[in-house]
Amino acid sequence: MTRNKFTAKKRRLAKAGKQKKAVPTWVIAKTGGKFRTHPQRRHWRTRKIRA
Repeated sequence: MTRNKFTAKKRRLAKAGKQKKAVPTWVIAKTGGKFRTHPQRRHWRTRKIRA
């Protein structure tokens, strides 16, 4: 990837990086283990970001 990125692309990549985080432990505990995984969780090699 180039060193100089467009601002819009940079923003989308930053958002995707934030979305990649796991579900907090307190949420799993509160929902009784119903929500263990995040639906927007992705692997860097399999699912690509539309940037």
